Amino acid sequence: MERVVVVAGAAGGGRWQRVDAAGVPTSDARPAADLAATIAALEAAEHPLWIWPDTTRIYPDVLRAGTRVDRARDLAMTEAVLEGYAGRWGSPRSLGAAWLRARGEQPPDDAAPELPEGAELTQEALFAEQDRSSLPPEVDPLAAAVAVYAEQRRRIAAAGPDERVYEPAPVTPARLDLLAATDSAAALDSVEMGRTGVPWDSEVHDRLLVDALGPRPHRGERPRELQRLAERIAERLDAPGLNPDSPLALTAALRRAGIEIESTRKWELSKVEHPAMEPLLRYKELARLWTATGWAWRDAWVRRGRLRPEYVPAGVVSGRWATRGGGALQIPRSLRAAVRADPGFSLVVADAGQLEPRILAAVSGDPGMMRAAAAPDLYAQLAAESFDGDRRLAKIGLLAAMYGGSSPALQTLRNRYPVALDLLETAARTGEAGGLVRTLLGRTCPPGSPSVDVRRARDRGRFTRNFVIQGSAADWANALLAFLRHDLAAIDGSPELVFFQHDEVIVHAPSAAAGAVVAAVGSAAARASRLMFGTTAVKIPLEATVAADYAAAKPSV
Repeated sequence: MERVVVVAGAAGGGRWQRVDAAGVPTSDARPAADLAATIAALEAAEHPLWIWPDTTRIYPDVLRAGTRVDRARDLAMTEAVLEGYAGRWGSPRSLGAAWLRARGEQPPDDAAPELPEGAELTQEALFAEQDRSSLPPEVDPLAAAVAVYAEQRRRIAAAGPDERVYEPAPVTPARLDLLAATDSAAALDSVEMGRTGVPWDSEVHDRLLVDALGPRPHRGERPRELQRLAERIAERLDAPGLNPDSPLALTAALRRAGIEIESTRKWELSKVEHPAMEPLLRYKELARLWTATGWAWRDAWVRRGRLRPEYVPAGVVSGRWATRGGGALQIPRSLRAAVRADPGFSLVVADAGQLEPRILAAVSGDPGMMRAAAAPDLYAQLAAESFDGDRRLAKIGLLAAMYGGSSPALQTLRNRYPVALDLLETAARTGEAGGLVRTLLGRTCPPGSPSVDVRRARDRGRFTRNFVIQGSAADWANALLAFLRHDLAAIDGSPELVFFQHDEVIVHAPSAAAGAVVAAVGSAAARASRLMFGTTAVKIPLEATVAADYAAAKPSV
C-alpha cells in the first residue's frame, strides 16, 4: 500500500497525518516542532507521497535543511488543474478557497475575469489573488489540507468525456491524475532549479555587454552604442533630440517623415523602407539587451556565480513555464556564452527537435503524420512524401496549419494527412464558437464566448487550434522533467537540472558523468512518450550536446 502523508505548516512548526490513496485518514494527526526535520526523517525512512498546500511555501525550507523529496502532490497546482477543467479560470486556489469548495461552498469573488480572446495569460496573473480566501482562524490547516486532498481525489475520479468540450481523446481519471502529478513534479523541479541556479560567468557577461554596448554607463545615461544609434536615428528622421524609447515621440517623428505605422514594435518597423530603419531596429535590439539582461539585471539576479530566477511552472495557460523574475526564459543568444560550467563540470544541453509537429502526430494518430514523425527529420519526410522534396514548403505549411496561418501547402496537407488537420480545425472551430478545448491529459483552455466580431472569433480560433498541441507538448515536457529528475538523482556526482525552457533542458554535471546524463535524457524522453501516448511509432528525440558553455551547444534544428 502506498504511503501518503499530508503536512501543513511552516518552518517554525506544523502537523502531519497519514491518509490512504483516497485521502481518508489512517492515523491521528501529529505535531512537528520542526516541520522540515520531520519531513526529512520520514523521507529517509519511507519515501512517502507528500501532500502539501503549496510547494513554494514548504519545499524551500526542506531543501535548506538538506533534504530532497522524491514525490509530492501540490494541492494548489492540482486545484488550478481542476478549476480549469471545470471551466472556472481565475478561481482562487488557496487552501482556504479549496477548503470552502470541498465543503460545497463558493469562495468570495469566485467569478472568472473577462479574458482577452486568444490571450496567453499567465496563471500567475489569473491567480494573483489566490490568497483572498484565507482559512478561518478556527480551522486547522492540516484538517483542511486532508479534506481538500480527499475532494480532489473525488473530482479526479469523476472525470470523463464531455460533449460540450473538444478533447482530442476522451479524458479519463488516469489522464487527469497524471496531469496533476506532473504539474506537482514540475513544482518540485522549479524550486530546486531556483535554489541551484544557472551557472553564470559575470566576467564573460560583462565582456559581451561591453562588446555590444560599450562601457557600463553612469546612472541615467545610455550606453555609448545606444547613444550613437539614437543620434543617427534622429539625424535620418530630421528630429533633433529624439528619444527612440518614447513610442509617442518616435511615432510623431516617423509621421513627419511620411511614415504611418500602427505601432513601434520591431516587427511593424521591419516592414518599413527608410534609412532610419536600420539604426532604429538595431537600437531596439540593443536596448532590450541593456534593459532586460544588462548590468542592472545581473546585479539583481546573479549571486555567487549563479543566475537565480523565480520559476512559475504551468505559468502560462498552455502549461508552459514562466518566470516571476530573473527572465531566465528570455536569455538572448548573444549572452549564452555567459552560461558556463564550473571547472571539472560540463553542461549537457538537450532539446526536442520538431516537438509540436511530433506531438500533433502522436495526439491525432494520423497514420501518415505518424509515419513522418518516426523519421529523424519530420519535415524532410513530409517533403519527400507530399511536396516533391521541398522541405521549406512542408515546414511552412505544417506550421501554418498549427498556428492558423496561410500557405499554399495547406490543401495538400489536408488531402494527405486528414486526421491531423481535422484535429486542428475542429479545435479552431470550437474556439471560434466560444467553446473549450483540452490537451490530451485534460488541461483546459480559458473560457471564451461567441463573438459577432469575425476577427475576435478567428483570433480565438487560432489560439485554441494551437492550444491543444502546445498544451499537450507542455504536458509531455513536464513528464520528461519528472523522469529526468528521478534519474539524475541516481547518477554519481549529483548532476543538477539547472535550466528548462519549453522543449530544452540544461544539466550541470561532473564531466565524468556527462555520458550518463546524455543517456538519462534520452531515456526520460522515451519514457515520457510511452507514458502519454502508449506504444507509438512517433519518435520525440532529445538531442543532447556536451559543452563548456551554452553558446557552444548545438543549436536547435
